[in-house]
Amino acid sequence: MRIGIEAQRLFRPHKHGMDRVALELIKNLQQIDKVNEYFIFVKPDEDRNAIESTENFKIVEVPGGPYPIWEQVELPKFVKLYECDVLHCTSNTAPLKVESKVITTLHDIIFKEENILKQLFSSASWYQKIGNLYRRFLVGDVIKRSNRLITVSNFEKENIKNTFQLDDQKITTVHNGVNKSFNHLFGSDQKETVRKKYNLPAEFLLHIGNKDPRKNTKRVLDAFCELKCTQFKSMKLVIIGIHKDTLDAMLEEMYIPISLAKDIILTGYISEEDLPVIYNLATIFLFPSLREGFGIPIIEAMASGVPVITSNTSSMPEVSGESACLINPKSTSALKQAIVKILSEEAYRNELIQKGLEQCKAFSWNQSAKNVLKIYEQLNAA
Repeated sequence: MRIGIEAQRLFRPHKHGMDRVALELIKNLQQIDKVNEYFIFVKPDEDRNAIESTENFKIVEVPGGPYPIWEQVELPKFVKLYECDVLHCTSNTAPLKVESKVITTLHDIIFKEENILKQLFSSASWYQKIGNLYRRFLVGDVIKRSNRLITVSNFEKENIKNTFQLDDQKITTVHNGVNKSFNHLFGSDQKETVRKKYNLPAEFLLHIGNKDPRKNTKRVLDAFCELKCTQFKSMKLVIIGIHKDTLDAMLEEMYIPISLAKDIILTGYISEEDLPVIYNLATIFLFPSLREGFGIPIIEAMASGVPVITSNTSSMPEVSGESACLINPKSTSALKQAIVKILSEEAYRNELIQKGLEQCKAFSWNQSAKNVLKIYEQLNAA
């Protein structure tokens, strides 16, 4: 079987959720499948060392302009050139006119659920806004064109099925995994090196921030501000993913004293090598997202031996099981109380850590790759 995998953004230096999922899938397929031929279609960019060709995996750079042109015009040409039997598109969309059978991974349909005007006038970046609108207008046709769909949680599977009135056989859940680099066994020297590199305090709350309101960064800031009125007023907050101007704008908009910023450390983009260590150094990981298709940071933090506070909505209870402190993500008070409880009660903190270390074992990239390979084989035989 000749299998094409769309991994357009795999070579970009700063990878995000869907890019990392595609990378993990391909690397694990390389380990388990030595029989089928694979063609990994990527757009030229800086990080050409992200993945290497092997005997039956060929990395194919597909030139092109903006994402829609690359996907709808250029990609089908290369799928035809390499005579692919199956094309797996990994990031919510797919070319509508392509000769092979198509599998599309729909990580979520959040872009379909939100009001168009709300998307346009949200605080998300223009890159995020345009991407969401492109997916929104294309997804119905992509679903019709796709022979099979993959999604990343049972919650999202039911959501997609109900929204688009799909037969259960057309869509399959393949849970994401956690990379083995996320663990709690780092040496003191390595931890101290990373601590100094990013100017991290001895104890801190960790949050992955974003301009996207769905990530709930403003409510994290609000809860942190309230924490200053408790016995834990010396606690620091470390935020990955936002810049100082974004933080200052958020604090001003929320009428939070700008002086709070002195207790907030902004790391900027974190390398793949340093991220697991930063998780491990954290006192609590805050992930009170309003909506997720899966939520990989939950299991990354658990694997790193960190207690997790996350939301009681969408896919997050499915991913975290009974191993996280679940809260209403729209309640600042609930978030603050959860932080105080974990900081105050050592037994509860240790219980969350131990349960998290067990929970994350249920999510393996190797098993995810095996499940996807099975879908390839089923579709090719159909």
